[in-house]
Amino acid sequence: MFLASLPDRRSAAAPHAPAVADDARDYDNAGFLDAVTRAADALRSAGVGLGDVVAVKLPNRVEFVVVLFAAWRLGAAVTPISPTLVPVEAAYQVADAGSSVLIADSGPDEGSAAPVPVLTLDDLAAGSPEPVAPAEVGGAALALLIYTSGTTGRPKGVMLDHDNVNAMCDMVIQGFELTPADHSLLILPLFHVNGIVVSTLAPLIAGGRTTIAGRFDPATFFDRVESTRATYFSAVPTIYTMLCGLPAQVKPDTSSVRFAVCGAAPASVELLERFERRYGIGLIEGYGLSEGSCASTGNPLHGRRKPGTVGIPLPGQEIRIVDSAGTPVRQGEIGEVIIKGPNVMRGYLNRPKETAETLVDGWLRTGDVGRFDEDGYLTLVDRAKDMIIRGGENIYPKEIETVVHQLPEIAEAAAVGRANPMYGEEPVLFVSLHPGAELEIGQIRAHLSASLSKYKRPVDITVLDQLPKNPVGKIDKPALRKALAAAVARP
Repeated sequence: MFLASLPDRRSAAAPHAPAVADDARDYDNAGFLDAVTRAADALRSAGVGLGDVVAVKLPNRVEFVVVLFAAWRLGAAVTPISPTLVPVEAAYQVADAGSSVLIADSGPDEGSAAPVPVLTLDDLAAGSPEPVAPAEVGGAALALLIYTSGTTGRPKGVMLDHDNVNAMCDMVIQGFELTPADHSLLILPLFHVNGIVVSTLAPLIAGGRTTIAGRFDPATFFDRVESTRATYFSAVPTIYTMLCGLPAQVKPDTSSVRFAVCGAAPASVELLERFERRYGIGLIEGYGLSEGSCASTGNPLHGRRKPGTVGIPLPGQEIRIVDSAGTPVRQGEIGEVIIKGPNVMRGYLNRPKETAETLVDGWLRTGDVGRFDEDGYLTLVDRAKDMIIRGGENIYPKEIETVVHQLPEIAEAAAVGRANPMYGEEPVLFVSLHPGAELEIGQIRAHLSASLSKYKRPVDITVLDQLPKNPVGKIDKPALRKALAAAVARP
């Protein structure tokens, strides 16, 4: 109910104050409410109602935010779909989420692989402006289904209810001291929970505004900062690396920016310090997961920031470091990071086994390894399992391996991360073939391209007689990583 009625409350309080803008539109509160009402009417006419799921496959544009609030107005949940997904990937998410309708910007072709009605942006805008009263839903009602790549090879839906989202937004507002004067510049994808929570919902709930910058371009980014007078933005290390690489003559006016957020992947101390020295913007490095509604730690806005750490727990969250038995370790010792708080997900959609393994006695088991220092700042030592983070995008090797194993010639497959100066990591693939089988690398690439988004596709594919094994017979991925690191280190 709180989220569903937010456009009404903003419009009643200040109808002509700015709300949400993008490259083409600039809605004030009254205009935003009108757009949400029309979209809600269009969704209702398509049969969407209480408890349904609306799939949204849109690029970064203001209509994405409109659909969020229109669905919530009807008591429905939203599952955001990356516009970069190939049809088979998008169709899987639409079906797995139990979506009743798909919102896309390019017409019925989007639904060719997904047996649900498709509504375009024109359909949404053509809805009636007659009032659609916000549905009465409780805090336990599903709000978002965020899909995250799974180690089992198939993405799984993270169930976030309204209580989760409201709690997370409140933590962000408190931690960043957001007020009606704040203006978020959104450059991260809206299909990520970070873009939804940190850059959109939190400032709107605080009474501020959001500008959606569309596709990130380092050459024009600071022009947008100057023209919008944004007070903060959130990005990933790859973006900050690009901005640090701009020509020396680029000297933007960043006086409006109070802070910037850095997350999604580890950032070097050198990068954080170089960015702040050059642009005068303090980077707040943090850590979180979709399963925790976005963020769980952050370096303080005021007080000591420790580059190289991901900061301290956000208000309302408890974090422990535990050993393999789940027993808390002593300060300074390394163990698994576990999280507890009202932001922790309800579970994985239709995945009771994975849910039971991840949520234990109310604690979210992250699989990440870290330690607390003497001041309570968290340092991450290793990442969950074998995950590769390319430019802030999570890539699970198992998903790549599952797809390549669909080729009958493939005997073994192992995808691992290789260091990349721009993106942090990039996926590479090692395979072996069944005896007597023949398969060209070009054929493997073509097969992967049909089933995987571009950012997930291996940049290199190597065919070996057999993959290295550890003493228990499992593929020795550490050995492959060491070989890659040695090859990169050679002159």
